[in-house]
Amino acid sequence: MGGVATPTLITVAPTGAETAKADAPGLPVTLDELVEAAKACEASGAALIHLHIRDAQARPTLEPGLLAASVAAVREATDLVVQLSTGGAVTDPYDARLAVLDALPDSCSLTCGTVNFGPDVFMNPWGFIVELFRRSHQLEIVPEFELFDLGHVATLRRLLESEGLPFGGQIHCDLVLGVPGGAPGTAESLLAMVAMLPQGASWSATGVGRTTLPVALAALSSGGHLRVGMEDTLTFSPGRPVRDNAELVARAASLATLALRPPMTTGEARALLNVKDRRNGADG
Repeated sequence: MGGVATPTLITVAPTGAETAKADAPGLPVTLDELVEAAKACEASGAALIHLHIRDAQARPTLEPGLLAASVAAVREATDLVVQLSTGGAVTDPYDARLAVLDALPDSCSLTCGTVNFGPDVFMNPWGFIVELFRRSHQLEIVPEFELFDLGHVATLRRLLESEGLPFGGQIHCDLVLGVPGGAPGTAESLLAMVAMLPQGASWSATGVGRTTLPVALAALSSGGHLRVGMEDTLTFSPGRPVRDNAELVARAASLATLALRPPMTTGEARALLNVKDRRNGADG
């Protein structure tokens, strides 16, 4: 890269839908825990938060009231770009996943294809992808295209050719690598997917489990951004569990700074993604 290096957008995915609280005590599952994690992660260098939420029994849920309350609470406590997962858990029905957008986050995930997910199948048929894209446009929410495999990149290109640019005009992707059933968490996989991305697209990379560091280093050296968090990895180093999300963000920020691509501010992240300003009651 010539000239001034691009700062690094650090996304934190603090909870996910797969891990039980009993297996990871630092996992934020209540609203108070989520807000505290968001504040600590923002202080450590994150600019965007990807939210899954849990019910009173710490089970994954897409309950509309809890989603809206979570967006409002994180928005009030931080300046983070708030992104809701429309993936939910692999068992969630399509209508509930579409209804996530009614909480009016700044951004939403939009997975561009079905993928084997360990022993399960994460279903994202073409009709659902198109409907989610159109609804995000109508509600002025910026989609982040989640790409688990090379075929998902081809589907993204097909979607954009069919439907045009997303709300905000910026194509932003997250390459999710290392999921059992998806593309492996290697530099070779990452570079193959990046080479197929639409011109002008920005992208982050997620390395699941033990692929976290190899994927992060490959992404930084290739001009990409980073997603980290306890949704994606529960081990900080061999034999040492992750303490909390903030330490994963702090490590990513250190790597980005070493690469001379320090973490983006929340303002820079908002400008990159061109999200609608919904802070301070700017939009109901």
